Amino acid sequence: MQETLDIHSYTELFGGEKQYRLFPEVLKEVQEYITKHYASVLKDDPKKSRELIKSYIQKYLENSHLGVEDMEQEELCELLYGEMTGFSFLTKYLYRDDVEEININQWKDVKITYSTGEILPCKEHFNSPQHAIDVIRRMLHKSGMIFDSAQTIVVGHLSNKIRITVMGDGVIDKDKGLSASIRIVNPRKLTKQQFVEYGTATAEMLDLLSACYCHGVSMCITGATSSGKTTLMSWILGQVPYHRRIVTLEQGCREFDLTIEDEYGKVLNNVVHLVTRFSDDPKQNITLVKLLETTLTINPDCVAVAEMKGAESMQAINAANTGHAVITTIHANSCADTYYRMVTLCKQSYDMDDATLIGLATKAFPIVAFAKKLEDNSRRLMEISECEYLSDATQAGERRYRMRTLFRFHITDNQIIDGRAKIIGYYEKVEVPSEGLLKRLRENGMSFQMQQKLFGI
Repeated sequence: MQETLDIHSYTELFGGEKQYRLFPEVLKEVQEYITKHYASVLKDDPKKSRELIKSYIQKYLENSHLGVEDMEQEELCELLYGEMTGFSFLTKYLYRDDVEEININQWKDVKITYSTGEILPCKEHFNSPQHAIDVIRRMLHKSGMIFDSAQTIVVGHLSNKIRITVMGDGVIDKDKGLSASIRIVNPRKLTKQQFVEYGTATAEMLDLLSACYCHGVSMCITGATSSGKTTLMSWILGQVPYHRRIVTLEQGCREFDLTIEDEYGKVLNNVVHLVTRFSDDPKQNITLVKLLETTLTINPDCVAVAEMKGAESMQAINAANTGHAVITTIHANSCADTYYRMVTLCKQSYDMDDATLIGLATKAFPIVAFAKKLEDNSRRLMEISECEYLSDATQAGERRYRMRTLFRFHITDNQIIDGRAKIIGYYEKVEVPSEGLLKRLRENGMSFQMQQKLFGI
């Protein structure tokens, strides 16, 4: 009897017993209430209305005595807010600076890739296959892309630096909902010191790359996805003197953010960021090829092509061979393979023989840096090479270039420490640049004293 009285006293004091329901049911009820009474607030700037909407949600939960089992009130409010105004539980991962990728294998299997290289399962998941589809549709809507039964493979973006690739019904089993990869590009701007501390490269290697590019030598950073190509490329572009004009060209969404402002908002450097635009009307479609052609008419000193994937490869090679400092990335397995990959891409759109294309590619990009993500998830610059053009190779069939390795990472051991792989190795300076490259750098303004300091000649 006493126990019953205590419960009644509690009920009277707090206005009723808490009703625990499933999250989808609570979401539906709260969503209907907020939409009915505070629709105007939902349309406001999210940054300004966030706390206000959350207070309305919390007040409704308290007055209605609603809750979800094993979930704190604050956590429930945050999740409800995310469902109503954002992208469910994904919201809290999208804007963190230590998250690189969100991989949705199916509606109840989500993996998070962190900047440390760790890939961890997400403790949350979608409520159903349809819930996953609804959330991703909202994300794709930001870039004007439609994801439905007619378009089951869609590539879009949420904002600058967040790319989305989605596969749905017909490509993946219907009961799985969808499969998606959300790539958060270059969440951190690494400094030279951080590259060195993380073991990505030595200070000497970074100095070589930045000095060569700043003195007009085009280069290509090669490697697989997530090997750190874009992050390194962004750092190199950040070393370009402010007076030189940089034009970046990217596919679909912008990854680079190179503009530097002072404390008063005045722009200090000279940067133009360009992005392709897809259209069903071929006349309105703006490709990387079109952007490159246009870029060369606006007097750029430095041109950054985010990635060579197709016909733009030939345009980038031509730009580099006409005196522009071009930096780009490509997917290849080594420094030497980079040039064969360029040839393969060029031949998709241009009917030229391999020897001619190899000659153009090696002259265009004399410096190649090969980045790799190793077994222990560390990122290393495995090799920096110069492709030296041999002008004295006159006989038919004689190779007109040779690969000159400037730096190389040597793996000496692969250990298992606390159940995790650990790669042991060291960087070695192998050769100095060719006399032809040194001469070109001097002609572009690099002093002999600087060459002595950089290359030890």
